[in-house]
Amino acid sequence: MAIHNDKPVCIVTGGSVGIGAAICRQFADNGYEVHNFDINAPTEQMLSVTWHACDMTNPRDVDTCITSAIGSSGRIEVLVSNAGIHFSGNIEQTSEAQFERVFDINVKSAISITKAVLPHMKKQNQGVILYMASDQALIAKSNSFAYNLSKAALASLAKTTAIDYAKFNIRANAICPGTIETPLYHQAIDNYVASSGADESQVHQQEAALQPLGRLGKPEEVAALAFFLASDQGSFITGSLQLIDGGYTAQ
Repeated sequence: MAIHNDKPVCIVTGGSVGIGAAICRQFADNGYEVHNFDINAPTEQMLSVTWHACDMTNPRDVDTCITSAIGSSGRIEVLVSNAGIHFSGNIEQTSEAQFERVFDINVKSAISITKAVLPHMKKQNQGVILYMASDQALIAKSNSFAYNLSKAALASLAKTTAIDYAKFNIRANAICPGTIETPLYHQAIDNYVASSGADESQVHQQEAALQPLGRLGKPEEVAALAFFLASDQGSFITGSLQLIDGGYTAQ
């Protein structure tokens, strides 16, 4: 249910864990009314954050949650389209059903939520849309056919949305994290260890060593970048791909 106060409104998709939860916390701590659209309940309750059980692959469900979140006010200052899943496999190892699931959650959900918020942002003649892409929007990684392709699609979506809606004072950017220590990261490592028989602690050490800064990123660091891009300090940034990868893609 919409809170209806004078706070600016931020919608975060996939905000129950990891980067999404850190973004919810960042915006809530800085005076936003935050709505988390996630099919799963958050792992912790946060003040000024309302969870909406939302199947992001169902456009009607998305529209219903938008109505519930912002009500008759129609106010929405920031959208962070963060919902996503990981899938490992090259093109031959990826079935059509697996590919469609990755694109439904990673790309189609972003399209649905963008379509749902744009009329409100156009009416108020302002808004910020942030897509959670990846360093894989710019580079390729092995055994990452569907995931890599989905993140490149989000980068394209940020650019086209930025160009098409600049006249309405709506900005759109893609955040491109490298290896961030989240539940999604740990799930990917667990899957790799299970399939390869590798030593888990060694895999974590190897992942950290791959980064020029010698460590993995933190969800809070990505959240801080998202907040900056949504703020007035980032008001001349649109259509960009913002890397936050510890220098990985600079190698």
